Amino acid sequence: MMTKKRNHTYNPKLDKLIEYIYIIVGSAFVAIGFNLFLLPNRIASGGVSGISTILDATFGFEPAYVQWAFNIPLFIAGVIFLGKQFGIKTLIGTIFVPFVVYLTREWEPATMDPLLGSLFGGICIGLGLGIVFRGKASTGGTDLAAQIIHKYTGLSLGTCVVLIDGLIVVTAAFVFDLEGGLYALIGLYVTSKTIDIVQIGWGRSKMTLIITGKQDEVQDAILNQIDRGVTRLAAHGGFTNNERPVLLCVVDQTEFTKLKQVVRSIDPKAFVTVTDASEVLGEGFKKD
Repeated sequence: MMTKKRNHTYNPKLDKLIEYIYIIVGSAFVAIGFNLFLLPNRIASGGVSGISTILDATFGFEPAYVQWAFNIPLFIAGVIFLGKQFGIKTLIGTIFVPFVVYLTREWEPATMDPLLGSLFGGICIGLGLGIVFRGKASTGGTDLAAQIIHKYTGLSLGTCVVLIDGLIVVTAAFVFDLEGGLYALIGLYVTSKTIDIVQIGWGRSKMTLIITGKQDEVQDAILNQIDRGVTRLAAHGGFTNNERPVLLCVVDQTEFTKLKQVVRSIDPKAFVTVTDASEVLGEGFKKD
C-alpha cells in the first residue's frame, strides 16, 4: 500500500516549550476548578486540594498556603526517596497550582449546588491533570506520597493512591457529613474518567483478527477498499495443525461496518474477533 510521506522535522526545543505550556495551562485548570466548584461546596475529592478544603473549613487556613505547605515537602521527599526523575517540570506543577489558587481565591463560585460542583469540579480537575500529564509532568502532592509508600511497602501504586484519597474522603465525611463524602467520591470518579478522555481521546478504534481461507483476497480488499494496513500473523490451527495465517487490522469505529461487509462478501465463513483499541498511534491514527 502506497502512503504519502509527511515532512516533519523534530524540534526538541519547540516540543519542550509545548510541554511547559501544557503544564502551565493544565495547572491553571486544576486551580480554577478547585476555586470555582470544589472549595465553595466543601468537596474534598482526594489529594492535597482535598486536605486544604478540610483545613479551610475546620480552621480557616488559606488553601493555597496549605497546598504549598504539603506540596513542596512532598516534592523534596520524592527527590530524596525516589530519585531525581521528577525534574523541573513536576516542580513547576507543584508550585504553580497553589499560585493560581491564590490568585483566583476571590472569584465568585460558579455554583453552590454540591452535585454540580462535584461533577464540573471533577471535569475541570481531570481536564487539568490530563493536560499536565500530556506535558510529561505531574502536580505532585499525594501522588508522590503514594509512590513513596509503594516503593517501601510493596503495595501496588493503585492501592496506595486509593488508600490516601480514600482516607481524605472518609475524613471529609466526618468533618462535613456523609453526603459531603459521597459528593467527593463522585468528584474523584469524574476526575479519573476525564483524565482518561484527555489522555486517550473520545474515539474508539477496533482491532480485528481475521481467520479465513482466502487471506490474499481479504487482505487486498482491506488495503484497497478501506485503505487500511494489514499485518499477517503466522499461526496454526489447534485441531488440524495446519498453517492458518491470521490477518490483524485496526480500523476506525466508523470503518468497522464496512470491514465486516467486505470480509463477509469474500468469505462468509471467515472467523472474525473484535476488540476495542482505546488508543492507536501511527500512520492514519494519532501521532502522539
